[in-house]
Amino acid sequence: MLKTLKTITGLNHPCLFPFRPLSSHTLTDSHLKSLVLSQYSNGTFSNLLQNVVALPSVLLTACQNLSNSPHSSTTTTTALLTSVSNHFSIYQMGHEISQNKFDVSSCCVKMDPPGPSGESLILPNLKLKVLIEAIRMVLEIVYDEKFVTFSYGGRVGMGRHTAIRYLKNNVTNPSWWFNVSFCSSKFDEFNVDKLCLFIGEKIKDAMLIDVIKKLFECDVVRVEFGGCYLGRGLPQESALCSILINVYFDGFDREIQEMRLRMNKKTFKFELTEPDLNNSTIFYKPVKLYAVRYLEEILVITSGSKMLVRELKDHVLDFLEQNLGLKVDRVKTAIHSAVSEKIMFLGMELQAVPPSVLHRPMSEKAIRARKKYDRQKEVKALELRNARERNRKKLGLKILSHVFKKLKQSNNGFRYEYQIESEVRDIFRTWADEVVVEFMGSLEERWNWHRLLSRGDFLSLRHVRDQLPQDLVDAYDKFQEQVDKHLAPTKARMALEEEEKRVREEEEQKYSERTVEDLTKLCMKVSAPIELVRKAVRMVGFTNNMGRPRPISVPFALEDADIVKWYAGVGRRWLDFFCCCHNFRMVKTIVSYHLRFSCILTLAHKHESTKLEAIKHYSKDLKFSDMNGYEEIYFPTERDVKMMGDKNLSDPKPVDGALSLALIRLASDESSHSCIAHFCGRIDTTMYRVRLLQNHLNLNPLDEARWVKGMGAINETLNKKCLPLCPDHINDLYMGKITLQDIDCTSFVEVD
Repeated sequence: MLKTLKTITGLNHPCLFPFRPLSSHTLTDSHLKSLVLSQYSNGTFSNLLQNVVALPSVLLTACQNLSNSPHSSTTTTTALLTSVSNHFSIYQMGHEISQNKFDVSSCCVKMDPPGPSGESLILPNLKLKVLIEAIRMVLEIVYDEKFVTFSYGGRVGMGRHTAIRYLKNNVTNPSWWFNVSFCSSKFDEFNVDKLCLFIGEKIKDAMLIDVIKKLFECDVVRVEFGGCYLGRGLPQESALCSILINVYFDGFDREIQEMRLRMNKKTFKFELTEPDLNNSTIFYKPVKLYAVRYLEEILVITSGSKMLVRELKDHVLDFLEQNLGLKVDRVKTAIHSAVSEKIMFLGMELQAVPPSVLHRPMSEKAIRARKKYDRQKEVKALELRNARERNRKKLGLKILSHVFKKLKQSNNGFRYEYQIESEVRDIFRTWADEVVVEFMGSLEERWNWHRLLSRGDFLSLRHVRDQLPQDLVDAYDKFQEQVDKHLAPTKARMALEEEEKRVREEEEQKYSERTVEDLTKLCMKVSAPIELVRKAVRMVGFTNNMGRPRPISVPFALEDADIVKWYAGVGRRWLDFFCCCHNFRMVKTIVSYHLRFSCILTLAHKHESTKLEAIKHYSKDLKFSDMNGYEEIYFPTERDVKMMGDKNLSDPKPVDGALSLALIRLASDESSHSCIAHFCGRIDTTMYRVRLLQNHLNLNPLDEARWVKGMGAINETLNKKCLPLCPDHINDLYMGKITLQDIDCTSFVEVD
């Protein structure tokens, strides 16, 4: 690696690959990485802002990431450059950045709250978002490979599902655990200075650090702990926050790593004698320490004693308070038993259970159903075999009758133009081989024929054998040898009994191993908080107090297809978020039943019809026909929901993104506006008014008794603001493919 870095820094040109960094072309990941590594020297990076971030090609790549457009196409790049030029000049922007003349404060838009007690919302415009994305791209290349393995969130291939997969597959025999709870606070000047100090250890670039400080000073980049806002895809958040949090906690991660190494060295090791090795009743469980950090959420697990985990907790909290200057809630940071208590982490419930809970053995009812199914398969196979024999017999008789008929009609035989003797011979040989294989596989038939051919064995008598010719006696003995060799079922029966014995012993061995594992091993069970999901469904109005689907009146102003998309966005987010949980089947039921029929009832109530009429018109799959007559399905079908499982390892979208707000379509004669999605030049837009969930329900998100714990709340400044969106981006926003981070909320339109 060092040799490669020396080779890069020794070149006159700052990259190994043939590309033009000053041209208006987007960069691939390898090109961008090579460009960043060219600024590496003596263990640090330098001049990243001037020589990397300020390049037009890097800024254009950042624009491409924000616009979610496909990669590497000349037409696409040209169209993207044209679209970017309609908003600002990347060449002028790059010149301002390189000359340290880029004014961050002028690119911030302040939105005043509707009431005097509210908090102002500071949002970056599109130009500043491009700079933030370019900085994020550079910092990702600098730091991503430097972070420890148990650091998740904001990293490529290290999302929420990957952290859960690690807990399920690697954590064994946990005894005590705790998750760190922070007090509600945001980064102050002390935290920002310490963050910049950490960045300065790796990056010697004062201009870049000053830009990061300015972003925090303008409140356009915020890091909040102890709240329900971080990582929820809300407009006041930035993609840069994730990597900055990982940089800030990197020292803490290193300390946890050192603690794990010290604990492994101190683990008591003893020598086992030969009799002890053969004794399967001796089990050795070394003390282990596990840690998982997803952004600001920290979970520490140990298999040691409670005294050990108490000392570990005190050391962790002291490090966070003294070295990082964070405010920790020591009351809520409590130690829990991994076996008897559940703990919430990453929005899911964790508990240590025996392996039999995760992989339950078949019940008596399931065993009876399996045996019934096997019997049905045997009967079906017997019917097919009988039908095959019957067809062979009919076909063979037809061939023989045809041959005899031709022989009777001709004295000198008969001839065909085509010789088919070989084909007929092959057919009969194939039938004969199949019949022999089936016959040899049946012990009953072999035993029956052996008895028929062996009974009345008068030639075995000595006085009879002496009176017969020797050739006849030898032929009979050879025949009996062949009968005993091929038809005697003794060896086959012994082999069958041995196979049954082997299967029975394997089942007993598996049962004993499963019993021992249940007594000596604990695994991680990850469950979705069903009660919280049901509370969210009930709070929004999808179900009544009895838990039955009901219509809601919020989306009545939308078209029918948009109503289904809104429901589909909620359902698909939940299915994607909780797909790795043990009780995923219950989440499927909530989506496939409660949300589906609530959508059907909403459509029926909107058109003043009955539920059956709505089902007859839209079907249970909620199908819609487009302008060309093609059917489109937005809501996941019942079959799709049934087939879903733990297959997605990417970082899922926030589960409450579609619940936090509702977009109501306005029918107005306003002049056309361009779509406010990033670099979208379409003007065939429609006005959508934002209605926040907390204002519609008249609830306080800080009231945990009435609000759902973990749901994000959008700043009320956006309430009743109007967003012009084109059909494509409103569809992506409904379906969860984009969030409010992917649209320019600073360009909203005021409509009375």
